[in-house]
Amino acid sequence: MVQEIYIIDDDDSSILVFRELFKDDKEYKFISVKSEQIDVALRNIPAIIIINEDAIEVDVIDLCKKIRNDDDNSITPVIVVSSDADKQHRIDILKQSIEYYIKKPVNEKYLYYTVKNLNRLMNINRRISPLTGLPGNVQIHAELKKRLANKEDFCVLYLDLDNFKAYNDVYGFLKGDQIIKFTADTIVTSVHDAYQEDTFVGHIGGDDFIAIIPGTNCEKLCQNIIASFDNKVLSFYTPEDVKKGYIEVPNRKGIIEQFPLTSISIGVVVATANRFFNILEIGEVGAQVKHAAKSVVGSSYAIDKRKND
Repeated sequence: MVQEIYIIDDDDSSILVFRELFKDDKEYKFISVKSEQIDVALRNIPAIIIINEDAIEVDVIDLCKKIRNDDDNSITPVIVVSSDADKQHRIDILKQSIEYYIKKPVNEKYLYYTVKNLNRLMNINRRISPLTGLPGNVQIHAELKKRLANKEDFCVLYLDLDNFKAYNDVYGFLKGDQIIKFTADTIVTSVHDAYQEDTFVGHIGGDDFIAIIPGTNCEKLCQNIIASFDNKVLSFYTPEDVKKGYIEVPNRKGIIEQFPLTSISIGVVVATANRFFNILEIGEVGAQVKHAAKSVVGSSYAIDKRKND
């Protein structure tokens, strides 16, 4: 996934330096933003923000405060590069929860590895789920809000497993965790095979996942996810259960009940520009359409394509 790093300066003196420095690192994209356009950078939730203090016309402390007071960028790393050698000035900036203050002249290798290592650390920290390594709800909400603010056309896929509790009851939680990880890998691989960039996959919790893709065409992706899942999930069952096509679980009264093998349901919300005003509306429609998908036996998907009223 391409990491967008915003360079805040008013004379474009820094952007060429960073692009040259990272010319062989295709996973990084550097974007120059004027200080008065900081709202643009905040709205897009960059991977890192770098401020060239010598090249901005606003107070750097105020600029840092604005970044840190933005809810969606409360954990976005910030690097300030400056020729100001005053010790107290440096401390005043770091007090704003700024990660690094780098004094000019800057060693290019030092700058290069500072950015690389900071991005690596943030990628680890943002992986809220220790089981799947996928971003959790904070990043999911921020990603949805970003796309709404940018008035993009995008699809939101809500995915979860059917009859997963029954599987856990029979095979145990360790095997259940394996299916959760397998599901995450299946979704990520299918999404990345279909789209080279501008995608997002998150782990809501338990057996619930979300995928966000650009555009409004998602049927092929849904079909690929289901085909891949159904083809490989059988390996998590004994040959006897696969042959039967169901598993048997005693209920609270000791009566044996039969449950189909675990399948995946996908509810899709097509979010065209201006259709939704907030992420709560997307979630409400997502719950409805996922319910429709889960009403079908076996793996299935349902797509909500309603237009604005």
